[in-house]
Amino acid sequence: MASTLFHGISELRTVAEAGTLHDAALIAEGGAITWIGEAAQAPVADEAVDLGGRAVLPGWVDSHSHMIFDGNRAEEFEARMAGQDYAAGGIAVTMEATRAASPERLRALLRERLAAARAGGTTCMETKTGYGLDVASEQLAAQIAAEVVDEVTFLGAHVVPPGAEAEEYVDLVCGEMLHAVAPHVGWIDVFCERGAFNAEQSRRVLEAGKAAGLGLRVHGNQLGEGPGVALAVELGAASVDHANYLSESDVEALAGSETVATVLPACDLSTRQPLAPARRLIDAGVRVAIASNLNPGTSYTSSMNFCVGTAVLQQHLSLEEAIEAATAGGARALRRHDIGGGRDAQGRPAKGALVVGAAADLHVLYTAHAIDLAYRPGMPLTWRTYVAGERVA
Repeated sequence: MASTLFHGISELRTVAEAGTLHDAALIAEGGAITWIGEAAQAPVADEAVDLGGRAVLPGWVDSHSHMIFDGNRAEEFEARMAGQDYAAGGIAVTMEATRAASPERLRALLRERLAAARAGGTTCMETKTGYGLDVASEQLAAQIAAEVVDEVTFLGAHVVPPGAEAEEYVDLVCGEMLHAVAPHVGWIDVFCERGAFNAEQSRRVLEAGKAAGLGLRVHGNQLGEGPGVALAVELGAASVDHANYLSESDVEALAGSETVATVLPACDLSTRQPLAPARRLIDAGVRVAIASNLNPGTSYTSSMNFCVGTAVLQQHLSLEEAIEAATAGGARALRRHDIGGGRDAQGRPAKGALVVGAAADLHVLYTAHAIDLAYRPGMPLTWRTYVAGERVA
């Protein structure tokens, strides 16, 4: 395997004990980092790539997205911007368009969306099913996602589809539908929220997924205080996502657990909900991730640059905290984080940090200074993206 030296790095944000290195370099071999340090001390490698004095971060780890859909909900969004409240029912509109789409079209749309995310510096991504809401459509979505996406989540419990009875639909999700998708997914999720699934229904879904060997995720506390956070912590979910409305007991429970609170700032802006209290969570010792929530109804963007800039400008995170949440935080929410020697619990190169042994997933900015993600909001700041040492954008 050839080794590649990446040099000409003005500022290297390792998101690890080494902190930020200046005039830095790293060597990748076999998809993983084998050396990191000052450029002047770099060993000889088989090849060299000059990054031209630019800042380098770990690639974004986007731990929450909904990429498998057809159609759009622009009219719904425009109405919301004119003052209409958000409710979960708009998902049914996407369901109809998604069910009508051919497998070829869904596959092509997914690849386009993944390419756009790569072009914005994302190197590891999760996506969910949940816009088919019948056995055949959910199975197809899981199969297509498993072809190209890093982590796939079964979200049959997104909403109760029109015309279905809630308890019967939960039976379907926990039974035939789960059996159909399980070979293609690693996670199960539930929208534990008013207008979607209550605490008892959500528990049934999560316990069925756990029994099938899937990791747990929860959509919770988006539209008001509710049972989502407590349920996620009790069942040992990897993450609870949205987390806009939190009681003191919710925050305390998260701080005493391994469950990551994933905040979705682009979604909060789109739905005009209060921004999730990321500052409060971090100050309480909660592990926090930032993700895009790419979906057609409430966050039609995969720009993690935008989400990180928003976290700094409006959620009062420091740049260091926001970068960590969007890299190592997302990796922890997917259980892809470094547990030692740059490897995750399954022995794979870890995501979300630049250390020896971790994946050589690099986000190279046009600028020499990573603070420009917030200082120059809205500017196109991604220059190149490398996954496992190979350029993908």
